[in-house]
Amino acid sequence: MKPSTARIRHFASDNNAPVCPEAWASLQAANQEHAPGYGEDRWTARASDLIREVFETHCDVYFVFNGTAANALALAAMCRSYHSILCHELAHVERDECGAPEFFSNGTKVLLLPGEGGKIRPDAITEAVERRTDVHYPKPRAVSLTQATETGTAYTVPELKAIWARARQHRLGIHMDGARFANAVASLGVAPRELTWEAGVDVLCFGGTKNGTAVGDAVVFFNRDLSAEFDYRCKQAGQLASKMRYLSAAWVGMLEDGAWLRHAAHANAMAERLHDQLRLVGEVQIQFPRQANAVFVDMPAPVIRGLHARGWHFYNFIAAGGCRLMCSWDTTEEDVDSFVADLKAELAEG
Repeated sequence: MKPSTARIRHFASDNNAPVCPEAWASLQAANQEHAPGYGEDRWTARASDLIREVFETHCDVYFVFNGTAANALALAAMCRSYHSILCHELAHVERDECGAPEFFSNGTKVLLLPGEGGKIRPDAITEAVERRTDVHYPKPRAVSLTQATETGTAYTVPELKAIWARARQHRLGIHMDGARFANAVASLGVAPRELTWEAGVDVLCFGGTKNGTAVGDAVVFFNRDLSAEFDYRCKQAGQLASKMRYLSAAWVGMLEDGAWLRHAAHANAMAERLHDQLRLVGEVQIQFPRQANAVFVDMPAPVIRGLHARGWHFYNFIAAGGCRLMCSWDTTEEDVDSFVADLKAELAEG
């Protein structure tokens, strides 16, 4: 086995990347003086206003520590314990949050829907709603969409509006897990409002940590009726940071000059470079269209072992099969080219 090589950057997860310079600078600036606690500081106010500017509407904004809390608390605000949440069978809220949506909603059931490329089909919503309508079955109340999806694809505006039409028909609210929302916006090249409130999204969990912040995601209520007493939910769930400015200040740096979108576009571009090189390698099979910052591939098992031995970190993505190669705001062209070169070397040796 080849000796492991020490590497600065990998393709395991965009969570593994460091804090980007813009977010770090804002955190340093927020660290120069005393400030009121529990979100009463000027950094939290500024970050909230910047989010409203990004979406071009008035909305209620709350900052929590991570995406799991954001999703679980947002869905709890939309549902009661006897309701159900409809989501894709690969959705993060189902597979990777340890039952948090059910826990924080006091038992709301998550029901799974099929769909190609990680996307829900509108017909699947109707099928789930009409499957049973008796009192013995949890009543569907919300549709949860992942943007970008768990397979690296992105819902287009027409696709979102088709889901919205079906949700309206069945009186369902729409929650969006936007852990990689920035990557979807950069990929589709449309205004954030077009992918959210103009397409019927009631609440967005806007991810920052995968795009360059240290900690802290934003829960953005476009349907402001749903945010009633959400501050109490946050407090009860241990998500009301006493020094809230350290969650919100990074957003100021990310949003003021568009760094959030630049970094997402760069991560997408590196994934595109990786995709375009890998699709020319006959022994590698691309699993899903590359639309955001992830590439999903099938590779021979000896090649996977060899790449790990060469020091490359990436996940065998159990939910979709194969391997997930995730690019980050700091991924370089050299990283991509070096990985592909090592992969080809493994194939040649094999």
